[in-house]
Order: sequence, then structure tokens, then C-alpha cells
Amino acid sequence: MSKTGPPKPPGNGKGPTKAAESSSALTKDDPAQPKLKPLHWDKVNPDASHSMVWHRIDGGSFNFDGDLMEALFGYVGARKPGEANTVPQKPTVSTTQTYILDPRKSQNKAIVLKSLGMTKEEIIDLLTEGHDADTDTLEKLSGIAPTPEEQTEIIEFSGDPTKLADAESLLFHILRAVPSAFNRFNVMLFKINYGSEVSQQKGSLQTLESACNELRARGLFMKLLEAILKAGNRMNAGTARGNAQAFNLTALRKLSDVKSVDGKTTLLHFVVEEVVRSEGKRAAMSKISGGDIADASREEQEIEFIKLGLPIIGGLSSEFTNVKKAAGIDYDSFLATTLALGTRLKETKRLLDQSKGKEDGCLTKLRSFFESAEEELRVITEEQLRIMDLVKKTTNYYQAGGALKERNLFQLFVIIRDFLGMVDTACSEIARIQRKQRPAATVAGASSSTAATTPSAAAPQRNAVRFPILPPNFMSEHSRYSSSDSDSDS
Repeated sequence: MSKTGPPKPPGNGKGPTKAAESSSALTKDDPAQPKLKPLHWDKVNPDASHSMVWHRIDGGSFNFDGDLMEALFGYVGARKPGEANTVPQKPTVSTTQTYILDPRKSQNKAIVLKSLGMTKEEIIDLLTEGHDADTDTLEKLSGIAPTPEEQTEIIEFSGDPTKLADAESLLFHILRAVPSAFNRFNVMLFKINYGSEVSQQKGSLQTLESACNELRARGLFMKLLEAILKAGNRMNAGTARGNAQAFNLTALRKLSDVKSVDGKTTLLHFVVEEVVRSEGKRAAMSKISGGDIADASREEQEIEFIKLGLPIIGGLSSEFTNVKKAAGIDYDSFLATTLALGTRLKETKRLLDQSKGKEDGCLTKLRSFFESAEEELRVITEEQLRIMDLVKKTTNYYQAGGALKERNLFQLFVIIRDFLGMVDTACSEIARIQRKQRPAATVAGASSSTAATTPSAAAPQRNAVRFPILPPNFMSEHSRYSSSDSDSDS
């Protein structure tokens, strides 16, 4: 019987494949070949005893752009000891070409221009008519801008333009036709990106305003703050921290760190469960046909209150969607965006002022863009001032003087977002405990009904929960909105 197996690898298994030979030929050390950054990998030899994917790569049809690869990953190697006086080799250039720029820089610009696939006529047409171009094209064109000194040299070149190197030749014709070419490229790029940047800024402003409105209107969050304030004052009774009328909201993040004396629960869990029970009781009493809740046992009432209150408090987080979104807005980037838009708009105005008396399709489109953008940005700037004032008032609403002390005014949203996440976790934990206790409670309820006639039968009592005195500065009105506060507390 003949045996079948995987196909044999090409070749006789005694030498490298064509692909390996081809690769080896490309990577031979050649003094004239620019050195590239290394790719660190573990080199292995294909196993000749069975077929591998590497055997199928037999030469292959793929060829990369060597010039582009050198421009992207090449670098001038460090001199070896003893070569201090050796003049570094410059790229081999044709003696028939004239270079105005540094040869290496010229070659890099030529590679970028080649990747665009555009003729000088098409680029000049883009500059004069203002035809639509994609972001990538404009970024590449802006990226090859020569320095002001280089531009002057190129424009004033008096030799034979046909002998200029590729990059210099293209730059020569572009700058001769449109001296402000690269300023135009920058403004055209700004014009393309303007819409998305403004839209994002408007969205952030709307989110911040809605977040402030949420923090002013929601009653359940106030109920939680009230419960925490009262619990904290009870725990701090008889100390300098007691009898507080308000507390720094950074304390909200520390509630889960304060554990009961037996270590089985936390202050956060305790407060949330108390508010859940309170809201559940309110819901039970307001039900028109809620059954004879008053006739139920104490334990059955407790279970019913928790059951009704959990969806109320557990749904609190969903009522603060904009607060959570606002917490994700980077404060510095938010402020910098409007400033950057204003700066770019001034650059646009400068270009248009310098082009007075000249008119072409591109300038006409840029003037129209500038007029609409200038008015829109004026409105956005005024709106930003109004909403930032609202954020300051909201911060001061929760802590007097907080807006003056806090560099990052969005920190209020971050603290409340984190706290709401902690409340969600606590509600999930309470629900899990309730599911575990429900079967036992049912059995206990049945047995208590038979024992109710005996004098010794008593209603189930809730276990007392004891907490230690809160640490110093836990609810300080004078500490800053900073997570560093918690580092010093124990």
C-alpha cells in the first residue's frame, strides 16, 4: 500500500528557495546602499521535511518601492571610532541635474511628489481654481513646503530650469505660477478640516450645557448626597469633622474604602442600600393596589422595599448620560480647539489680504469660506464663554468657591461619573445578595407564620452595621477636587 502525505516542498531540500535567494540579494551589504532601520525578528529556516507557507513564496510578484522605503526608514549611520575625519557620503546624484535643496531633502520631496501621481499642471490648476482635493493630498503638499529662504532661492533661480532636479523643477514651476502656493495649501487643508472640527466643538458645547442641566434637576442624586452627608455627620459626631453642612465631592470616591468594623460591607454599600430601601418604601406606599403591604411580615416588607427601590436607584446612572459624556471631554483640548480655529482663520485672512487685487477661482472660494467661518466662529466663541460660565456656576453650586480653586472645571463631571459607576456596582451587588436570600426568606416566612401565636416569636431584626470614625479631611470643604486627596487619607 502506498502512503500519501503532504506535498513535497519545491527544490531538493538542500538549498534556499528562490524567494530566499531573491531576499538575500536585496539585503546584501552594499556600501552604496543606504542603511535602513532594522526589523528585530527571530530568523528561522524553513523545514525541508514538510510543506510550509514559505515554500510557496517562490520569488513572488511583489516588489516594494525601494526609494520610498529608504526615505521612510533610512538613516545616516553613526560614525565608527577612527572615522571622525571621514567626510560622510552624500547620495549619488546625477551630474546633469541641478540641486538647490540639500540632495537628501530633494530626493525625499521628490518621492512624496511622485506618490501623489499629479503633474505640475494639475497642481497649479488645483492652486488657481480651488478644485476639491482630499485631505491626504493637501497634507502631503503642505508637508513638502520649503523654508522661506529655500523658496526665495527657487523662485530666483536663473539657470536652465530643465536641468533642475525633480523636486526643484516642480517647486520652481509651482512657486513661479503661484508664489503663495504653500500658504494656499495650508488654508485649503484648514477649509477641509474646518467642518468636522467645528461640528465636534459644537457637540461638546451642547453636551456640557446638558450635563449642567442634569446636575441641577435630578432629585435622586440629591437624595444620595443627603444620605452621605447625614451618615458622615453621624460617624464624625463629637469630632471637628462632625456637624458638616457640605462636603467636598472627592469624598464620593472614598466611600467604598470605608469598611464596616467586621469588614463585610462598606459605607457606599450601606448608604446605597438605605436609599434603595427608602425609595422602595415610598413606591410601595404610593401604589394604589399594591396589596396588603402593611399586613406582611417585617422581613417580607424589607424584601419588597428593596425589590421596588433597586430599579429606581439602579437607573440613576442612565439619567446622567450627558454628565458621563462631559467627563470624557479633555479640558485642555477643548479650550485649545477654539483658539486653534481662530489662529487658522487669521492665517486665512492674512493670505486674502496679501492677495488683494488678484482674483482666481481658488481665492474666490476661500473668500466665501472665510466670511461664513468668521461669523460662525464668532458665535461659537460667545457660546463657549456662556457655557463655561454655566460650568463654573454648576461647580460652585456643589461646592462654594470650587470654580476658583479648580484648574480643570470638568473635574466635577469626572467625579460624578465615577461615583455613578460605583452606585451601579453597589446596586448590582445588592441585587445579587437579594437573589441568594430570597429562597431562604420564603422558608423563614412560612415558619414564622406558624410560630406567630407563640409569645417568643419576634419580628426579624436587621443586623446593626458599625463603622469606624471617618478619617481626617474625608468630608473637608476646603480640599481641592483632586484624586491626590485620597492618597493622604487612611
